[in-house]
Amino acid sequence: MSKPRSLYAPAGFLTREESEAIARRALAAAKADETRVIVSSGARANTRFAENQVSTSGDNYDAEITVRSVFGKRVANANTNKLDDASLAAVVARSEALARLAPEDPELMPELGPQTYGTRPEPSQTETPTPAQRAAAVLAVSEPARAAGLISTGYMQSNVGSFAIANNKGLFAYNRGSSAAMSTTVRTPDGTGSGWAGSAHDEWNDLDAATLGRRAIDKAVRSRNPVAVEPGRYTVILEPTAVANLVQLMAFSLNARSADEGRSFFSKPGGGNKNGMKVVDERVTIVSDPMDPAGRGGLFTGEGLPTERIVWVENGVVRNLNYDRFWAQKQGVSPTASSGVLRMSGGNSSIEEMIASTQRGILVTRLWYIRGVDPRTILFTGLTRDGTFLVENGRITRAIKNFRWNESPVFMLNNIEAMGTPMRVNSSESGQGGGVVIVPPIKARDFNFTSLSDAV
Repeated sequence: MSKPRSLYAPAGFLTREESEAIARRALAAAKADETRVIVSSGARANTRFAENQVSTSGDNYDAEITVRSVFGKRVANANTNKLDDASLAAVVARSEALARLAPEDPELMPELGPQTYGTRPEPSQTETPTPAQRAAAVLAVSEPARAAGLISTGYMQSNVGSFAIANNKGLFAYNRGSSAAMSTTVRTPDGTGSGWAGSAHDEWNDLDAATLGRRAIDKAVRSRNPVAVEPGRYTVILEPTAVANLVQLMAFSLNARSADEGRSFFSKPGGGNKNGMKVVDERVTIVSDPMDPAGRGGLFTGEGLPTERIVWVENGVVRNLNYDRFWAQKQGVSPTASSGVLRMSGGNSSIEEMIASTQRGILVTRLWYIRGVDPRTILFTGLTRDGTFLVENGRITRAIKNFRWNESPVFMLNNIEAMGTPMRVNSSESGQGGGVVIVPPIKARDFNFTSLSDAV
C-alpha cells in the first residue's frame, strides 16, 4: 500500500527510482501484446487576488498512472491515482479489457524500444512556494497599486513535477520539471484604464512580482480615458506577449499531414506541402530546442521519442513540418519530436526606437479572445486589451479604445519593419504561463483592425 502523506509535509513529486518501480510493478501484471505505463506526478500551488487582496489560495498534489494496452491493432488506456499493487493490477486489467473491445486502429504504431535521451541539470526548485511566499508576491503588486489609488487583480501558479514512461520493450524515460507564472491586471477606479503584465519562468525564484506590478500600474494610469480611433490598417508595434499570441498560432499549424492532405496554409497548390518554400520575411527564423537557455523543453515525447532541435522556418523558408510516427512512415521521412519550446529570431530595435520611427501607428500590449477564422491562411480574430495606444509623429499621444482585429501571423511576419530582442513571455490568454515561447517585439505595417470594442 502507498503511504498516506502528512498535510504538513511539503508536497512534491515521484523520483526516478519511485517512478520506475511503480512502472515495473504495473508491467509485471500486464498480459497484452504491448503495454506502456506513464507515471506522472506533481504539486501545484496557486494564489488568486482581486481588489488588492488575496481571494483564493490552494495547494494540490497528485500522482497518476496511465496504462496503455495493445492487442494486435486494438488499443485502450485506463488510469488511476492509487499506487498500491492491487490498484495497479486492477488498472492494467481494466486497460486490457477495454483494448479487447476497441475497434482496430489501422494507424497504430508499435511501441519503441530503449532510446538515448539528452541530459541537463535538473531544476533547483523541488517544492512549490509556501502560502507566505505567494502572499508576499501579491503584496509586491497590490500595495503599490493601492498607494496609487488603483485596483490590482491577478493569478500566480508554480508547479513541480515528474513524468516517466516505461514499456514492455525495455524503454524507460524520466523527466523532472518546475515552472512559475504570474499575471496581473491593474485598473483605475473609474474603470476606464487597464494595464496588464505577465511573465513565465522555469523556477519560482526567477519571478519578479514587483516589476510586473510597476509595468501594469504604469499602463493602467496611461490608458485612462481612451478615445475612439477609426478602425483600419495601421502600422502596429506589438509587444512580445502580443507577438507570442500570434506566432504560436503559426507553430500550431505546422502539421505535415494537414499540409499534405491540402487542409492547411502549408499545403502546396497542386499537391504536396510548402517545405522548402519561402513563406515569411527572410529575417524570420523559428526553432524548437529542448536545451534552449531561456526555458526547459521536454526531453522526450509522450511515446518516448527523444526530442531534438528542430528548425521550422529558416530565413523565411519552411524547413520542417511536424510528422507523427505514422505519417512519417507513410511518407518515408523521419518523425519530428518537438520539445514544445518555440523561439523566434529578433533584431536590435527597442520598442522606444520603434515608436520614435512611427509617424502614425498603434502600440498593442496583448491580444485576447483569439479565435480561428480560416485555417488555409491561419487567419484569426481577437481583441486588443489592457493597454492600447496611438502613436503619432514618433511618440505615444493618446490611450485609445480597443479594437477587434482579423489577422494572420503569416501576413504579419511578411510585413515586418523592425524587430527587437527576443524574450520569454507569458504566452497563454489565461495568464497561467503557457508553453515556453521566446519572441521579440515587432513593428509591422498594415495590421488589420476591423472594428472598435467598448471593452476595457
